[in-house]
Amino acid sequence: MFLEKIEGLNDVKKLPERDLVPLADEIRTFLIQHIAKTGGHLASNLGVVDLTIALHRAFDLPKDHIIWDVGHQCYTHKILSGRKNQFQTLRQYKGLSGFPKREEDMVDSFDTGHSSNSISAGMGFVAARNLQHGDDKVVVVIGDGAMTGGIAFEALNNAAMVKGNFIIVLNDNKMSISENVGGMSTQLSKLRTGDFYRGLKRTVYDSLEKVPGVGGPMIRTIRKTKDGLKQLLIPGMFFEEMGITYLGPVDGHNISKLIRTFQEAKKVDGPVLVHAVTTKGKGYDVAMRHPARFHSTGAFDIETGLGKKGKPGYTDVFSTVMKKMGARDEKVVAITAAMEDGTGLKRFHNCYPERFFDVGIAEQHAVTFAAGLAVSGYVPVFAVYSSFLQRGFDEVAQDVCMQNLHVVFAIDRAGLVGNDGPTHHGVFDLAYLTMLPNMTVMAPKNIWELSDMLKFAIAHDGPIALRYPRGEAFDGEKEHRAPIEMGKAELLYQGEKVCLMALGAMVKVAVVAAEQLAAKGMKVTVVNLRFAKPLDYAMIEQMAQSHTHIVTMEDHMIHGGVGVAIADYLKTKEKTDAHIYHVGIGDSFVEQGSVPQLYKECGMDAESVCALVENIWKTP
Repeated sequence: MFLEKIEGLNDVKKLPERDLVPLADEIRTFLIQHIAKTGGHLASNLGVVDLTIALHRAFDLPKDHIIWDVGHQCYTHKILSGRKNQFQTLRQYKGLSGFPKREEDMVDSFDTGHSSNSISAGMGFVAARNLQHGDDKVVVVIGDGAMTGGIAFEALNNAAMVKGNFIIVLNDNKMSISENVGGMSTQLSKLRTGDFYRGLKRTVYDSLEKVPGVGGPMIRTIRKTKDGLKQLLIPGMFFEEMGITYLGPVDGHNISKLIRTFQEAKKVDGPVLVHAVTTKGKGYDVAMRHPARFHSTGAFDIETGLGKKGKPGYTDVFSTVMKKMGARDEKVVAITAAMEDGTGLKRFHNCYPERFFDVGIAEQHAVTFAAGLAVSGYVPVFAVYSSFLQRGFDEVAQDVCMQNLHVVFAIDRAGLVGNDGPTHHGVFDLAYLTMLPNMTVMAPKNIWELSDMLKFAIAHDGPIALRYPRGEAFDGEKEHRAPIEMGKAELLYQGEKVCLMALGAMVKVAVVAAEQLAAKGMKVTVVNLRFAKPLDYAMIEQMAQSHTHIVTMEDHMIHGGVGVAIADYLKTKEKTDAHIYHVGIGDSFVEQGSVPQLYKECGMDAESVCALVENIWKTP
């Protein structure tokens, strides 16, 4: 009824204020129904429905700018800006993105997908506005979990320099993905429960307002004075001491109060933080009870909240083996950056809580923290999504590899991950890890090889990374399970003329392609590389000498990947005349879609490989 009236940007401003609460209820129902079919980030979006309505009412879009930190909580923003009728395509191939996309709509001010960068981006918008002598408002919405990221602190440290109005909305739901940890969470808890302070502040202001002539100026003085009322009553007020005006806490589900608070925030000359307290998953009991599980979900049954069960994934195998390794060796410790559930470390945490460390959204810190543990004689396993490890490159290079420390990087979501799109594809890790001295990089072909490689990595001495994809694990090729040897590839099938040299998830594609080619009378060789670094140069030379064509296959960018490394090596060998072809991702960011769709688009599926080999087979 009310949602039907939202067809375009700013339609929400046409509704009377009494209709906003039922509108919020309808939006929550709409989100639950659609995400149950398409999958997506449910709990975080349910938590910001009221906040988003208030933002769209209080600000003049698209003149004003809203920058969503991480961006996965932008669904209501998309609905209110006129994209409601596209929601059946959410996160689907060539459909509506699950994150803000500037090319999708001009009201999406900044493309986001990783956390903690919104304040920095917002300050850039403010600086540009000031240079252009504009009067537009800049608002960033950042979660309390994202506030633990180092770049957020760097921006806050610099925020006092901001000239003119700049609004930071702190969406405080006590969660990042897993439950929040650390000093920032503790500080915000104190602010949330500061009833004494808020009550006394209101009493003082009410009393002063009754004093004719002097009450108003006194209130303004108190608000502007650095050592004002807040500092007297709450020593060490974090934001105020950094030169940021603090408003709140305010109920993040009271739309009227939020609108009034935003109107006050717009009057502040300088940076101002609005502290909104919300509930993740609000409006759907299952998501409220299990917010981490419903942070990002596949399709599910609305009544029960249960999703479809498939085969075990690589993350499940990692979880099982980590638990076993924790029992075998008390020196094995586990580290996560707010991704305990997502990376499969929950079982390890339950069994060995004293050896489990959640450092919050702070990948750089996690890497150097692991280095400190390694120097002290422990074997740290840092489980992290591939695209998130990118943030810790300097620490991997300087603090781990330079000191040749035994840190195990369990890199989940390597390769194309599907519906979350370009910010989450893990397609750069081989390029930046294999270039580092002392680093070893492996990728398993199936569930058993993942188990063997993790055990190998824990027994290793030095920096070592194990990358594996998202989703159901390949359970084929069980008969091929040669022991893992440093830098040794595995010959799976012997053929002629064409050799498919595949790494990790692409081994399954190579095996399927080989079977289809064999049915057409073309018997090709299949090699499981196993190691991206060190490469098995003996195997590579042998294949190049016995085959006229080599096809390298990897779920990674071609540039900087293993295929280019193999080609560069063979250029130095005089006795090899094999032609080299590369299957992988070209020089572009890959958009969202199911992994099979994206493999086909990138020419990485079995059919594309077969077509390539068939053309090769025709050549002399």
